[in-house]
Amino acid sequence: MQIINIEQGHPNVQQAMVKLQNGIYRVRATGQPVAKIVHGYGSSGTGGAIKQALGVELRKYIARGMIKSYCPGEDFGPFSSEGRDMSARHPAVSRDVDWGRQNDGITVIMFK
Repeated sequence: MQIINIEQGHPNVQQAMVKLQNGIYRVRATGQPVAKIVHGYGSSGTGGAIKQALGVELRKYIARGMIKSYCPGEDFGPFSSEGRDMSARHPAVSRDVDWGRQNDGITVIMFK
């Protein structure tokens, strides 16, 4: 699974969303079916601004037809419908190191 690291360098939200866009276009061009976004969770313990902005942006990518779905790290595993759906479509995702670990600092996206 390819990684899109939008946390590296501790960017602000706007910079992170540019990294997200570049990463999505880059991975999508390779034909990979899924990608893992590393965004961190924020220092407050309640979810950072980047994680919140990411959800808004990913819904826009779904509406534009660029991605099929996404699964927040806390749901990326066998106990959520999003995780099970990704695993059923792409069995390799269940072998990812973060599968079932409830990692709030990642989100996995599935391309169309």
